[in-house]
Amino acid sequence: MKKNNIYIALVLFLCIAGGVLLGNMLARRANLRNNVTSLSTLVKKFGQGSKVDELIRLIDAQYVDTVDVNKLTEDAMISIMAELDPHSVYIPAADLEAVNSELEGSFSGIGVQFNIQNDTIMVVAVISGGPSEKVGLMAGDRVIEVNDTLFVGKEINNEKVMKKLRGPKGTEVKLGIKRHGTAELLHFTVTRGEIPVNSVDIAYMIRPEVGFIRVNKFAATTYNEFLNGLAELRSQGAKKFIVDLRENSGGLMDQAVMMINEFLPRGQMIVYSEGKSYPRFDSRADGSGSFIQQPLVVLIDEFSASASEIFAGAIQDNDRGLIVGRRSFGKGLVQQQMGLSDGSAVRLTVARYYTPTGRSIQKPYERGKGEEYEMDLINRFMHGEFDSRDSIHLADSLIYHTPKGRVVYGGGGIMPDVFVPRDTTDYTPYFNKVLNYGYTYQFAFQYADKYREQLNRFKTWEEMERYLDGRNIVGEFVAFAETKGVTPNWKEINKSKRLLERQLKAYVTRNILGESGFFPLFYKYDPTVKRALQELQTNEMLQ
Repeated sequence: MKKNNIYIALVLFLCIAGGVLLGNMLARRANLRNNVTSLSTLVKKFGQGSKVDELIRLIDAQYVDTVDVNKLTEDAMISIMAELDPHSVYIPAADLEAVNSELEGSFSGIGVQFNIQNDTIMVVAVISGGPSEKVGLMAGDRVIEVNDTLFVGKEINNEKVMKKLRGPKGTEVKLGIKRHGTAELLHFTVTRGEIPVNSVDIAYMIRPEVGFIRVNKFAATTYNEFLNGLAELRSQGAKKFIVDLRENSGGLMDQAVMMINEFLPRGQMIVYSEGKSYPRFDSRADGSGSFIQQPLVVLIDEFSASASEIFAGAIQDNDRGLIVGRRSFGKGLVQQQMGLSDGSAVRLTVARYYTPTGRSIQKPYERGKGEEYEMDLINRFMHGEFDSRDSIHLADSLIYHTPKGRVVYGGGGIMPDVFVPRDTTDYTPYFNKVLNYGYTYQFAFQYADKYREQLNRFKTWEEMERYLDGRNIVGEFVAFAETKGVTPNWKEINKSKRLLERQLKAYVTRNILGESGFFPLFYKYDPTVKRALQELQTNEMLQ
């Protein structure tokens, strides 16, 4: 890989790694949703007051200058938690509702998916049955006004848009809409309602008798979504299954346990947890699962964490299926949420998770050294771990054995049974640049918007792909990228043409057909998915 490529890839991995860490720190709950304790209970047990309390009171009363004591307290809380493990975290009162709602399975809003292009809110998709669909909003609409006030320009961002569009159920928001082909501004009044947040992106038949299901997080509704997806696939003839947990940073542990229970015979260990003041708790399969005999492959990568690793570890350690992909993130600490008197909370690590063979999923860390911990993914990338299994060196002391004698490894994360490296064969500086700047995504939206009338005729991704194969979509994209300042390099473009076509066709399809069109087309060329299908066909363990 050329030096320029490495720098670009590093930026990309820093952004994604930061997102995974933030998700783990702010969106993880304890293994049981009831595990929320008030710190007032602990204060009664251990007594009240501390040096920190005394110091802040002294500063407030005696310090020479006026000090914002609330800010000082908030900063002290953050600093104290930073001296613990990387996943213990303080959550200010103002952030708690938003952090909790991520895993509730729904939120109150207007029911659109959007992105911001050219300083304008673009409606990418309208959620079926949601408030916006009911009043007539359409994909491709531009939101120009919110509550009779102009809402465009460089100052708008995703956070500001969500604050404007989300709100209590039953409240109204007025939107001024610019629609393609319509000269005047259209006005809609949308009554906010409950909007489901799906954690199962798609469940579809990827091959005859093979069902594929992708889970993006473990939220309050995930088990029901997952079970419904499996049942639908079975009704379509699925006898083998691929569960895709790549880029899934985890969530509610009880959901993962129930999902694993569908695949394991009665009595088999799913996971256990244990800590200094947290008695060992074992989760075992109860034998009620509906898919105990079906061959199973689980896909993971370096961004699969927490509950995803519990799922993969349980399947691997019980010799129940095959794990395909790359070594997972390595987050195996149990957080318990404890409320504070001002409405804020802490999520304090109280135990560790262990797989059935006794492996700790948590990768090594030093208390108070969060910055080093956050660099782990970058270091793994630079060391070549994503490109070659040989670059991963594990000590013999980390070897564990499954009931059938297969070797599995501890030391942090789940090591897949079948390693699939990143496919960088056709990567070029040109491809890296247009990908990292989001130009493929931007072009796909504009292309879908421009040809929406023609594209709306297609009802399946196969029809869409055949149509796009007959268009010079790469040529149009190169012209678009040039307007963004990317000079065409046809040697590099031709080398990356396959990747560009794959990205562009998939993103255009997503803008018309949603996830049900995007994933089947995108995964048609995915090397990890291809390897999973191969293993289902040839691996003796899965027959």
